[in-house]
Amino acid sequence: MRAKADIGSAPTRVRMDKWLWAARFYKTRSVAAAAIEAGQARLAAERVKPAQAIKPGDEIVLRRAGLVWNIRVVAITEKRGGAPDAAKLYSEAPESIAARELEAARRKAASMTTPTTDGRPTKRDRRKLQAFLDES
Repeated sequence: MRAKADIGSAPTRVRMDKWLWAARFYKTRSVAAAAIEAGQARLAAERVKPAQAIKPGDEIVLRRAGLVWNIRVVAITEKRGGAPDAAKLYSEAPESIAARELEAARRKAASMTTPTTDGRPTKRDRRKLQAFLDES
């Protein structure tokens, strides 16, 4: 006869891909696993496999869309919860937060200087442009 697992007990270790998914850094476990395989998520600055067990106190470095998160694992879980619950699973270094905010501000400033268009001109727009160029 099999003994039932204690439902209230929290795991002491959990797979890295599962934790990244539960902490809401990635939308699915397969995307989290692919990021780990690509080296975008590292444990203690070392490349690991998605099945690597993590525990509270571990340091994780995440790279997503050119931004870097330096995270310390505070708690672990195998279940994905809401965003407020997910934020309690990790703490981020103040330097990491400042660097990400600085990069976001730099990107916003850069996007303000680039010209924006609505795509290809319409037939009417092309005729107006041609008429303007023919006036001279």
